[in-house]
Amino acid sequence: MTAWHQISPPWDQRLARPVARLLSRTSATPNQVTTLSLFLGVGGGVLLGFGGTAAHWGALLYVLAQFVDHMDGELARMTGQTSVFGHYYDHIVGGIFEFSLFCGIGIGLGAEALGGWAMLCGFVAATAVGITVTVRIGIFQRYGRSAIDQPSWGGFEIEDIMYLVGPITWFGGLDIFLLLASIGTPIFMAMTIMEYVKGPAPGAGADKKA
Repeated sequence: MTAWHQISPPWDQRLARPVARLLSRTSATPNQVTTLSLFLGVGGGVLLGFGGTAAHWGALLYVLAQFVDHMDGELARMTGQTSVFGHYYDHIVGGIFEFSLFCGIGIGLGAEALGGWAMLCGFVAATAVGITVTVRIGIFQRYGRSAIDQPSWGGFEIEDIMYLVGPITWFGGLDIFLLLASIGTPIFMAMTIMEYVKGPAPGAGADKKA
C-alpha cells in the first residue's frame, strides 16, 4: 500500500513532460500554454452546450484542456519561468474551463430527460467550482503552496477524475454525471471553505508565508 502512495509525480504530469520538453525548444511560454488550455476548455464547454455529436467533440476538447493544463507547469520548471502570476493564472484558467464545462453540460442536457433540472444542476456545479477555486487561492495565500497540494494514489490525483468526462460523454452517461457533480461539488466546496477557516491538516502547509 505504501508503494501505491509513493508513485509521484502523477501519470498525466509524466506524460506532459515530453511535450513540454519539445516546447522548451521553441519560443512558447508557460502562460501561452495556459491560455491554450483556456481556449480548449471553454471551447469544449460551448460544444457540450449544443448536445448531440457536438458534445462528443466538446468532451474531447475538455480532456485535451485538462492534459494541456499540466504542460504549462512542466514547461515553466524546465525553462526557469515559474512565477506567482503564472500560478494564479493557471488556477483561474482551470476554474474557468470547469465552470464552462458544467454550464455547457447543463444547457446541452436541457432538452433531454433532465429538462430544466439539468440547467439547475449545471449552475449549482459551476458555481461551486468557481467558489472552490477562489477559496483555494485564498488557502495558498494564507498557508502556502503545500496546503493546496492534492493527495495522490497510484499516480492519480483527485482532479484526474475529470478525465472521465470524455468516456462518460461518449457512452451516454452525462445525465448521471451531472447529477452526481451537483451534489459532490458543493460538498467539496464546503470542505475547502472549512480548510480555509480551520487551516490545513497537520503536516500540510509547511511553507506557510509570513
